Amino acid sequence: MRGTRLLTASLLGLTLIVAGCAATQDTPAAAQGPCDIAADGASETRSDARQDESDPETATGYRSGMTAVQTRTYAVATANPLATRAACEVLRDGGTAADALVTAQAVLGLVEPQSSGLGGGGFLLYYDAATDSVQAFDGREVAPAAATENYLRWVSDTDRTEPLPDARASGRSIGVPGIVRMLADVHAEHGRTPWRELFSPAVRLADDGFDVSPRLAAAIADAAPRLAADEDAAAYFLNPDGSAKTAQTRLTNPAYAKTLGAIATDPAAFYTGDIARDIVAAVADPSGGRTPGLMTLEDLAGYTAKPRQAVCTPYRGKEICGMPPPSSGGIAVAATLGMLERFPMAQYAPTDVDRDGGRPTVLGVHLISEAERLAYADRDRYVADTDFVPLPGGSPDLLLGSDYLAGRAALISTEKAMGTAEPGAFGPPAAPVAPVPEHGTSHVSVVDAQGNAASLTTTVESAFGSFHMVDGFLLNNQLTDFSAEPAGPDGVPVANRVEPGKRPRSTMAPTLIFTPAGPGTRRELYGVVGSPGGATIIQFVVKTVVGMLDWDLDPQQAVSMVDFGADNSPETNVGGEHPVIDTSDDGGNDPLVRGLRELGHKVDLADQSSGLSAIVRAPGGWIGGADPRREGAVTGDVGGPAS
Repeated sequence: MRGTRLLTASLLGLTLIVAGCAATQDTPAAAQGPCDIAADGASETRSDARQDESDPETATGYRSGMTAVQTRTYAVATANPLATRAACEVLRDGGTAADALVTAQAVLGLVEPQSSGLGGGGFLLYYDAATDSVQAFDGREVAPAAATENYLRWVSDTDRTEPLPDARASGRSIGVPGIVRMLADVHAEHGRTPWRELFSPAVRLADDGFDVSPRLAAAIADAAPRLAADEDAAAYFLNPDGSAKTAQTRLTNPAYAKTLGAIATDPAAFYTGDIARDIVAAVADPSGGRTPGLMTLEDLAGYTAKPRQAVCTPYRGKEICGMPPPSSGGIAVAATLGMLERFPMAQYAPTDVDRDGGRPTVLGVHLISEAERLAYADRDRYVADTDFVPLPGGSPDLLLGSDYLAGRAALISTEKAMGTAEPGAFGPPAAPVAPVPEHGTSHVSVVDAQGNAASLTTTVESAFGSFHMVDGFLLNNQLTDFSAEPAGPDGVPVANRVEPGKRPRSTMAPTLIFTPAGPGTRRELYGVVGSPGGATIIQFVVKTVVGMLDWDLDPQQAVSMVDFGADNSPETNVGGEHPVIDTSDDGGNDPLVRGLRELGHKVDLADQSSGLSAIVRAPGGWIGGADPRREGAVTGDVGGPAS
């Protein structure tokens, strides 16, 4: 039996309005006004919850029974209702998806600072409906010019001791932030609402205050000892006695409001002038015995967000577009789906489908996990920042070729788990990639009334980044996504090692889905998908895409469904937070867990902390779902006909 459940009836202290947002099998509620937020699903946490120390963020339960949200012409989903509402109001007033992203990120950096913010970076896929084009924007942080391959490994060539208190909490983990520059570039090209106006909601919240949400409170409590080491972070997140601020505590952040005001006047203000000087000083701060980082004003002033070519591949009659390197997410998702297309996945749909997505079948989970092992093997071996390390063949084409993926799929047995997969044989790479732990992020999905769409995954890396706070925001620890060891046991340089100006490999997988063009017709946007979750993002996105395209789940059901999958290790994840999974006796009484173990899987039942969102086309408009494992919400011009 599952453990005791603690139910809560509110989120973020808001009185939320029930919108017309029913699951496909339900009668819709009465229509409400634009940007109303639906309050459905009961939050629950288990007393027997299990979580790995390497998980991206503290798991905070599951909201059972959430229903999909129907909108007419525009929709937005973020990880926090305050950000969702603010971004929706931008769309309501005629703004584009690009405009909504700016507002969403500004608010998320305030109300969900453990996950993303001005001091971090992100990856964005943007669809411009007028030109029928997909653009990939790379706002990933970069290593300072003074960073050597041993930057995370030791203090200097003459002082070969590890950075203190560790690489993450030292100044060495902090990369040059990229999110502000990237959003400014996207807005300059695709924005309609004046840049300055987009920051007003976050400025008002920062000045007037907001209530600490249950998720933020749990994250603060978990990180309190590390936050205490930074004077500004301690003053903001902790009480005078050093205890963590709790849920419903009212927080104001005038320093953040001032920073936003400067950026609203000129986005370049973040990379030059007082803000830049404050960032450099914080990175170099040795207080508390921290090892300083070597970022300079020149590093900040010289940062550029890079345009990239999206990775687009077919699956089940749709076109799936993802992010290229330095993110490995797009390639790994495409490779996994390319292998799964060789199997009749529709035959392995979940049983007993309900609002929470039903019970995944043993073979469905097995086949997806096996394909992911093979995809991760290639990702771990070959994918890094292609400005420094080229892919085999110089593009994603070899790794995603139809014949190659057919050969990879042939390695999958329906009767036995492979354990650990070998990468494909493309000859000895110039520099093999060493896998490193990756951590948490946030995600925003948007479709605007003009037909444009955006999928943005945004991050400060681990929860609260490097714990360094400056001018009201936290600085990332993104450089720990590099391999600290510059070479393998054989002495061959590691592809994902630190180098000056290099961007660390990521697993972020913002995704756009299209219905391809037919005779006399242009392609049509079908959906927007993405998730936070560190190295498991690939697994979260794959299960959602398969859930919608193979198993005919609505987006809320696909997002709510059990999180499952595998990286290239014998462990297979089955999210123990889901109400359909029986975690008692280490899963010994659960049919899915038993069936996987009979096939040779080592099942890990740790709670998952995905933050998925999905918005897809439906009769009369759009229908969306937000992850029940976080505090996210979907809204738009609600009240359209149910799909």
